[in-house]
Amino acid sequence: MNLYHLRYFVTLAKLEHYTKAAELLAITQPSLSHAISSLEKELGVKLFEKEGRNVVLTKCGQAFLEDVTKSLDILDSSINKLQMTGTGEGRIDIAQLRAVSSLIVPKLVRGFLDEHSDKHIDFRFHNSTGLTMDMIQGLKDRRYDVAFCSYVEQEPTIEFIPIAKQELVLIVPEGHPLESRDSIDLKETLQYPQVGFSTRSGLHRVIKKLFEKCGGHPEVVCSVEEDEAVAGLVGAGFGVAVVPRMPILDYMPVKPIQIAKPSWERNFYMATLKNVYQAPVIQAFKTYVAEHADL
Repeated sequence: MNLYHLRYFVTLAKLEHYTKAAELLAITQPSLSHAISSLEKELGVKLFEKEGRNVVLTKCGQAFLEDVTKSLDILDSSINKLQMTGTGEGRIDIAQLRAVSSLIVPKLVRGFLDEHSDKHIDFRFHNSTGLTMDMIQGLKDRRYDVAFCSYVEQEPTIEFIPIAKQELVLIVPEGHPLESRDSIDLKETLQYPQVGFSTRSGLHRVIKKLFEKCGGHPEVVCSVEEDEAVAGLVGAGFGVAVVPRMPILDYMPVKPIQIAKPSWERNFYMATLKNVYQAPVIQAFKTYVAEHADL
């Protein structure tokens, strides 16, 4: 049994006439008869029976036609999708940090789609858990094609391309002794309890290195994973915190203060797997992002 035999079977079932089916298939009638006989012999049942000059499906043939038609439709659809992918079309699965999901990534995706408006390209967005490490694992598991996240050390199978920067600021709750400040040396905050990022967050390592430059580490009263959760705890008076400057801070009961010393910026990266085949549409998107990175 092969695909040709199955397609011959479907054609004959629709036309119910060997000569007409053979002409449509561009094969000889004996070849068609042999293919159907081989198929019936392998299956062990009769698929057709004569009805005058025509043939009609047996009960077994009717059941077989339904399943074969569905299978060929799925196969043809898959072939079509792959052929489209080979010409620069298809789907791109993206994981992204919440910090880049409102402006940076949408702008890049919109620009790419506008530049390739003649192609059918579908983006699927995944927030995952919002943690870089989970996004990196998703890349390795082939659940995502591209991740917009923080840099992770000791990941030799991942390529990181910088695409944007985000300033880090100190935030304090309303009524805090530092609320009147517009800028600060981070060393001055060591005496105050702070809300930190859990070790699974990419910001944990960034902020740890930042305080190492200050010559000390503050008391961390609690740790959470996401930027907005840290800001929420600061607004509730649990302590101060170093967080990325993000638009939501303007609507929370916190005061952002510029960090004058030490200087530091948080970088965002486009992460993809190294040394693996990627469809042309993914390669094209990577190239576009690298060329339009807002650094």
